[in-house]
Amino acid sequence: MKQRLTYSFFLLLALLLALPLTGAASSLPDFVAMSKQLKPAVVNISTAKKIKQRRPNFPGNPHSPYNDFFDDFFDRFMQNQPQMPRKQQALGSGFIISKDGYILTNDHVVDSADEVTVKLSDGRTFDAVIKGQDEKLDLALLKIETGEDLPVAELGDSDKLQVGQWVMAIGNPFGLEQTVTAGIVSAKGRVIGAGPYDDFIQTDASINPGNSGGPLFDTEGKVVGINTAIIAGGQGIGFATPVNAAKEIINQLKETGHVTRGWLGVTVQPMTDELAQSFQLKETKGALVADVVSGSPADKAGVKRGDIIVTYEGNEVNETKDLPRLVAATPIDKKIDLGILRNGASKILKVKIAKMEDGETATGEPVATTEKGQLGLALTNISPELAQRYGLEGTEGVLISGIDPNSSAADSNLQRGDVILEVNGNSTGNVEAFREAVAKITKGEVLRLLVKRGDSILYTTLKAD
Repeated sequence: MKQRLTYSFFLLLALLLALPLTGAASSLPDFVAMSKQLKPAVVNISTAKKIKQRRPNFPGNPHSPYNDFFDDFFDRFMQNQPQMPRKQQALGSGFIISKDGYILTNDHVVDSADEVTVKLSDGRTFDAVIKGQDEKLDLALLKIETGEDLPVAELGDSDKLQVGQWVMAIGNPFGLEQTVTAGIVSAKGRVIGAGPYDDFIQTDASINPGNSGGPLFDTEGKVVGINTAIIAGGQGIGFATPVNAAKEIINQLKETGHVTRGWLGVTVQPMTDELAQSFQLKETKGALVADVVSGSPADKAGVKRGDIIVTYEGNEVNETKDLPRLVAATPIDKKIDLGILRNGASKILKVKIAKMEDGETATGEPVATTEKGQLGLALTNISPELAQRYGLEGTEGVLISGIDPNSSAADSNLQRGDVILEVNGNSTGNVEAFREAVAKITKGEVLRLLVKRGDSILYTTLKAD
């Protein structure tokens, strides 16, 4: 009896220990079923564009006096020869988003292409027409005519995606058609410098050249991202554009071929701990306004330098990168509530969003009197000659003509040629005004400087020695 009880105890213990393992196994996605279901909606894309023949590079010393002879000979020889352009080919991926043949892919896959061919999972090929392109989000919309309904990849909700969640990619890496890879979401909201609206999903599902434009699926078989970028030499690091960003522009690409975005007219920069301290803020949240474009919607609404944008139409602006995406997605002429902090007080400004135009985004030796040693800076009044030399529009502000390498200024973000416009909100039109602005500064105090650098205006900080 005792042996029977002991046996039953150990059997029960084994079953209990096995439960978590069984639960974990049952939670794994069925990648076999997902692959069979989703592959028909994924396509391979091949492009070709004609490029002119280039002059051959002759071997030898590039500075040789005989190079002119070879150049003249080549020009005379080729003068009456037909210039046959050659084709440059590229591969990519895409996925069908409507039964009548609309396909989503990356803009860089089809940009400047003279020919675009789409190959379906069943092997049939069709010529595709580029219906719309958006360089800023690196997305393009294609259309093929098959005369029949096509399988469609359902678009999901990338906002609900969680770090650690299983995802699966299908694409055409290195020309290897219909390749399936799986992994997890490694991170969200990645900024990699690809464009003004970086907000990438990072995944360790293998993504390689040729995967561009292909879908990233969640475990429900819905598209949550468009595979877009890789890091050269990196392993297990790929980036996908969130599908919600694509959903916002698909109709515009279909109807007009391009995307119209909202424009606010401010230059913003991130809040640092030191900047937050200089503004007497407890948190580093928000987008700091470094400049306001004259006549812009922000200017008309009363936005000023030094304002900290904390909300946009009820959405929190925790980081600088949050603002451009919110503004860009706003319909033209819509009035929105812009929440700001100014001198520690909260304000709501009404802003009428305008249309973004091309080129816009949704953000020397001293020859005059020089003040040396002030905070480790050599400062100069700006003469007309200096303004011309440094490409400045006026003579307001003080020019940094030198930085003491042994001072804290050498460790700051300041550079020779910068123009200091304000110190802690006080205008510094000349060296004398700068001297007055810093007269009461104590050792260890953090100064907030408004600086003009080239065509940009930004805030930075400097700790007094």
